[in-house]
Amino acid sequence: MEEITLLKTLLESPKKIVITSHRNPDGDAVGSSLALAGWLRLKGHQCDILLPSEFPDFLSWMTGADEVFVHDLDAKSCIEKVENAEIIFCLDFNALERIDRLGEEVKKTSVTKVMIDHHLNPSDFAQINYCDTTASSTCELIFRLIDQEFGEREMINQVIGESILTGILTDTGSFKYATSSRLLRIVADLLDLGIDDSKLQDLIFNAQSVKHLRLLGHCLKNRMEVFPEYKTGIIYLSKKDYEEFEIQRGDTEGIVNFMLKVKDITMAVFVTEQPTIVKLSMRSKRSFSVEEICKKYFKGGGHKNASGGYSYQSLNGTINKIKEILPEFKEKLLSA
Repeated sequence: MEEITLLKTLLESPKKIVITSHRNPDGDAVGSSLALAGWLRLKGHQCDILLPSEFPDFLSWMTGADEVFVHDLDAKSCIEKVENAEIIFCLDFNALERIDRLGEEVKKTSVTKVMIDHHLNPSDFAQINYCDTTASSTCELIFRLIDQEFGEREMINQVIGESILTGILTDTGSFKYATSSRLLRIVADLLDLGIDDSKLQDLIFNAQSVKHLRLLGHCLKNRMEVFPEYKTGIIYLSKKDYEEFEIQRGDTEGIVNFMLKVKDITMAVFVTEQPTIVKLSMRSKRSFSVEEICKKYFKGGGHKNASGGYSYQSLNGTINKIKEILPEFKEKLLSA
């Protein structure tokens, strides 16, 4: 593969490297960034991880997380790092708009940009692309890059392995989505390296606060609408809900997936009223594509079964828009 050959050549001598990932970083964004940085540092490179915004608190246990630069908190340092970089790795996103103002700085640079990603419809800003839309996660791609492309599995130590498995666990919902025999072989290899998956499952999925459980109860009791004729469920949160429950980054993680626990629900939609926009997070089962809806109506995209978007309409206006378009997708929703 020509691009991998070019990447190997670039990495033959020590470089100043910037690694960045998308706004509102999740386990795959943080995990892939930390894993890649760990490997590159072992190879003698200087690496800095820059994120547009803060990551959820339930990921703060990860080794190296406290060394991540956040553009929202320290724009000056992030810009300096980008300006001095010799290579920029772009992980878990495929368009510079996904890293907001940080993307403007990255776009200005003439250095080689490397995209490692598994989302649909990538843009062409990077010179080297290591992308696969069939991959479960960007962390899966990081493992494959180190192991299969560079032949350096022996460099995957405990910390790197935990970072990789964290991204796999979060993006697959603990192996509920986007699994494959290839992925499970990778996980088996990680376990053979001594990674404790039970410990990671506990750190990731059993770290909720009492506030989170009360918020979940409020969502399911007071903010849920079900449309059985379309096999669809909607959960929403208003600005008032955010104030009442003092919702912080990460507090709403996973709420959308609870709708998919309902029998005969094909699509789940989570709508949240933000200060200037309304955000949407969509999930689906089997063959139904929420990416199609997000791309067509809500300026977004992602994966077939997990996508997001946004709206400049009011909260009620956005919810009504979702209801208006459901008939268009009725046949696909019922047959999925």
